[in-house]
Amino acid sequence: MLTTDDMTHLARLARLAPEADVLARFETQCADILSYMDVLSEVDTTEVEPLYSPVEHATPYRADIPEHKRNREEILANAPETDGTFFIVPRIV
Repeated sequence: MLTTDDMTHLARLARLAPEADVLARFETQCADILSYMDVLSEVDTTEVEPLYSPVEHATPYRADIPEHKRNREEILANAPETDGTFFIVPRIV
């Protein structure tokens, strides 16, 4: 069973700072989820093959053909800063 300390630790790991009443509600909800996992673990799945995808058909792919041909000026027109040929971006080090 989850304790308030467990929930506080989980919230801190997720970089959350919920109020005490919200933390108590989350504690109850997580406990309900975990207890339901115990119910699911009792189901006999020995004869069930693993399901890797619910989709049984192949994924249709389209040809990788550009639909719009744009020139360099059109592409750079909305850039905040360019040198006429390339985008100018801040240096990140």
